[in-house]
Amino acid sequence: MPEKTGIYICKPLTMDNWKDLEDLFGPHGADGGCWCMFFRLVYKDFHENRGLRNKELFKEVVGRGQPVGLLAYYDDKAVGWIAIAPRNEYPRLDRSRNYKAIDAVPVWSITCFYTDRDYRRKGVTRFLIENAIRIAGENGVGVVEAYPVDPRGKVQDATAYTGLLQVFLDIGFSEVARRS
Repeated sequence: MPEKTGIYICKPLTMDNWKDLEDLFGPHGADGGCWCMFFRLVYKDFHENRGLRNKELFKEVVGRGQPVGLLAYYDDKAVGWIAIAPRNEYPRLDRSRNYKAIDAVPVWSITCFYTDRDYRRKGVTRFLIENAIRIAGENGVGVVEAYPVDPRGKVQDATAYTGLLQVFLDIGFSEVARRS
Protein backbone atom coordinates (compact mmCIF):
# COMPACT_ATOMS: atom_id res chain seq x y z
CA MET A 1 0.00 0.00 0.00
CA PRO A 2 1.49 3.38 -0.94
CA GLU A 3 2.27 5.72 1.94
CA LYS A 4 1.24 9.35 1.42
CA THR A 5 2.86 12.14 3.39
CA GLY A 6 2.26 15.72 2.34
CA ILE A 7 2.69 16.04 -1.40
CA TYR A 8 4.63 12.83 -2.05
CA ILE A 9 3.57 9.19 -2.22
CA CYS A 10 5.99 6.35 -1.51
CA LYS A 11 5.92 2.89 -3.10
CA PRO A 12 8.32 -0.05 -2.85
CA LEU A 13 10.06 -0.84 -6.14
CA THR A 14 8.60 -3.96 -7.73
CA MET A 15 8.35 -5.28 -11.26
CA ASP A 16 4.96 -3.53 -11.47
CA ASN A 17 6.60 -0.09 -11.26
CA TRP A 18 10.01 -0.94 -12.78
CA LYS A 19 9.21 1.36 -15.73
CA ASP A 20 8.91 4.27 -13.27
CA LEU A 21 12.48 3.63 -12.09
CA GLU A 22 13.67 3.49 -15.71
CA ASP A 23 12.00 6.83 -16.37
CA LEU A 24 13.53 8.39 -13.24
CA PHE A 25 17.06 7.06 -13.88
CA GLY A 26 16.97 7.83 -17.59
CA PRO A 27 18.72 5.89 -20.33
CA HIS A 28 22.08 5.92 -18.55
CA GLY A 29 20.95 4.53 -15.20
CA ALA A 30 21.18 7.51 -12.85
CA ASP A 31 24.93 7.76 -12.33
CA GLY A 32 26.35 6.75 -15.67
CA GLY A 33 25.20 3.15 -15.70
CA CYS A 34 25.16 2.35 -12.01
CA TRP A 35 21.57 1.08 -11.85
CA CYS A 36 21.99 0.74 -8.09
CA MET A 37 24.49 -2.11 -8.42
CA PHE A 38 27.56 -0.34 -6.97
CA PHE A 39 27.26 -1.87 -3.49
CA ARG A 40 25.89 -5.19 -4.79
CA LEU A 41 28.95 -6.06 -6.90
CA VAL A 42 32.70 -6.09 -6.38
CA TYR A 43 34.57 -3.25 -8.08
CA LYS A 44 35.71 -5.22 -11.12
CA ASP A 45 32.27 -6.69 -11.83
CA PHE A 46 30.51 -3.37 -11.31
CA HIS A 47 32.71 -1.56 -13.83
CA GLU A 48 32.63 -4.38 -16.38
CA ASN A 49 28.82 -4.38 -16.19
CA ARG A 50 28.35 -0.60 -16.17
CA GLY A 51 25.32 0.36 -18.22
CA LEU A 52 22.91 -2.11 -19.76
CA ARG A 53 24.28 -5.18 -17.94
CA ASN A 54 23.95 -3.49 -14.53
CA LYS A 55 20.38 -2.58 -15.49
CA GLU A 56 19.64 -6.22 -16.36
CA LEU A 57 21.24 -7.43 -13.12
CA PHE A 58 19.26 -4.98 -11.00
CA LYS A 59 16.06 -5.92 -12.77
CA GLU A 60 16.78 -9.56 -11.84
CA VAL A 61 17.23 -8.50 -8.19
CA VAL A 62 13.92 -6.63 -8.26
CA GLY A 63 12.26 -9.64 -9.90
CA ARG A 64 13.10 -11.80 -6.87
CA GLY A 65 10.50 -9.83 -4.92
CA GLN A 66 12.70 -8.94 -1.97
CA PRO A 67 12.95 -5.39 -0.61
CA VAL A 68 15.35 -3.26 -2.68
CA GLY A 69 14.16 0.28 -2.22
CA LEU A 70 11.43 2.85 -2.50
CA LEU A 71 10.26 5.34 -5.09
CA ALA A 72 8.85 8.75 -4.18
CA TYR A 73 6.13 10.05 -6.48
CA TYR A 74 4.76 13.50 -7.11
CA ASP A 75 1.39 13.01 -8.77
CA ASP A 76 2.08 9.98 -10.97
CA LYS A 77 5.74 10.77 -11.66
CA ALA A 78 8.60 9.02 -9.85
CA VAL A 79 10.78 11.84 -8.52
CA GLY A 80 13.06 10.09 -6.04
CA TRP A 81 14.69 6.79 -5.17
CA ILE A 82 16.24 5.29 -2.04
CA ALA A 83 18.00 1.93 -1.96
CA ILE A 84 17.36 0.03 1.27
CA ALA A 85 17.77 -3.68 1.81
CA PRO A 86 19.26 -6.12 4.29
CA ARG A 87 22.97 -5.36 4.67
CA ASN A 88 23.95 -8.82 3.44
CA GLU A 89 22.55 -7.87 0.01
CA TYR A 90 25.47 -5.45 -0.33
CA PRO A 91 28.70 -7.50 -0.30
CA ARG A 92 30.81 -4.47 -1.19
CA LEU A 93 30.10 -2.93 2.22
CA ASP A 94 32.16 -5.51 4.09
CA ARG A 95 34.99 -5.28 1.55
CA SER A 96 35.43 -1.58 2.37
CA ARG A 97 37.36 -0.39 5.41
CA ASN A 98 34.95 2.55 5.64
CA TYR A 99 31.73 0.52 5.62
CA LYS A 100 32.59 -2.70 7.49
CA ALA A 101 30.00 -3.78 10.04
CA ILE A 102 30.72 -2.59 13.57
CA ASP A 103 28.91 -5.50 15.23
CA ALA A 104 26.81 -8.57 14.42
CA VAL A 105 23.42 -6.88 14.83
CA PRO A 106 21.28 -7.55 11.73
CA VAL A 107 20.56 -4.26 9.97
CA TRP A 108 19.15 -2.86 6.79
CA SER A 109 21.36 -0.47 4.88
CA ILE A 110 20.47 2.70 3.04
CA THR A 111 23.09 2.84 0.31
CA CYS A 112 22.00 5.49 -2.16
CA PHE A 113 19.55 8.10 -3.36
CA TYR A 114 18.61 9.57 -6.66
CA THR A 115 16.30 12.57 -7.04
CA ASP A 116 15.00 14.11 -10.24
CA ARG A 117 16.82 17.40 -10.79
CA ASP A 118 13.57 19.43 -10.58
CA TYR A 119 12.77 17.97 -7.13
CA ARG A 120 16.13 18.35 -5.38
CA ARG A 121 16.17 20.38 -2.16
CA LYS A 122 12.42 19.91 -1.76
CA GLY A 123 12.29 17.30 1.02
CA VAL A 124 12.34 14.18 -1.15
CA THR A 125 15.39 12.67 0.59
CA ARG A 126 13.93 13.18 4.05
CA PHE A 127 10.60 11.73 2.91
CA LEU A 128 12.35 8.66 1.51
CA ILE A 129 14.45 8.10 4.65
CA GLU A 130 11.38 8.33 6.90
CA ASN A 131 9.55 5.80 4.74
CA ALA A 132 12.58 3.50 4.57
CA ILE A 133 12.65 3.42 8.37
CA ARG A 134 8.93 2.64 8.39
CA ILE A 135 9.31 -0.20 5.85
CA ALA A 136 12.26 -1.67 7.75
CA GLY A 137 10.21 -1.61 10.96
CA GLU A 138 7.28 -3.30 9.23
CA ASN A 139 9.74 -6.05 8.26
CA GLY A 140 10.86 -6.51 11.88
CA VAL A 141 14.13 -4.63 11.48
CA GLY A 142 15.22 -2.63 14.51
CA VAL A 143 18.34 -0.97 13.08
CA VAL A 144 18.80 0.97 9.85
CA GLU A 145 22.25 2.23 8.93
CA ALA A 146 23.48 4.68 6.31
CA TYR A 147 26.74 6.09 5.03
CA PRO A 148 26.09 9.80 4.37
CA VAL A 149 28.69 12.38 3.50
CA ASP A 150 29.52 15.24 5.84
CA PRO A 151 30.39 18.09 3.48
CA ARG A 152 32.61 20.96 4.48
CA GLY A 153 30.81 23.37 2.18
CA LYS A 154 28.92 22.97 -1.06
CA VAL A 155 28.79 19.38 -2.27
CA GLN A 156 28.20 18.26 -5.84
CA ASP A 157 24.97 16.31 -6.29
CA ALA A 158 26.87 13.34 -7.75
CA THR A 159 29.02 12.97 -4.63
CA ALA A 160 26.03 13.09 -2.28
CA TYR A 161 24.44 9.89 -3.59
CA THR A 162 24.64 8.32 -0.11
CA GLY A 163 22.87 11.31 1.43
CA LEU A 164 23.96 14.17 3.65
CA LEU A 165 24.79 13.60 7.31
CA GLN A 166 22.70 16.50 8.62
CA VAL A 167 19.50 15.13 7.07
CA PHE A 168 20.00 11.82 8.89
CA LEU A 169 20.84 13.56 12.17
CA ASP A 170 17.74 15.75 11.86
CA ILE A 171 15.59 12.63 11.50
CA GLY A 172 17.11 11.04 14.62
CA PHE A 173 19.99 8.89 13.39
CA SER A 174 23.09 8.76 15.57
CA GLU A 175 26.62 8.72 14.24
CA VAL A 176 28.18 5.47 15.41
CA ALA A 177 31.47 5.41 13.51
CA ARG A 178 33.48 7.70 11.24
CA ARG A 179 36.26 5.86 9.47
CA SER A 180 37.25 8.47 6.94
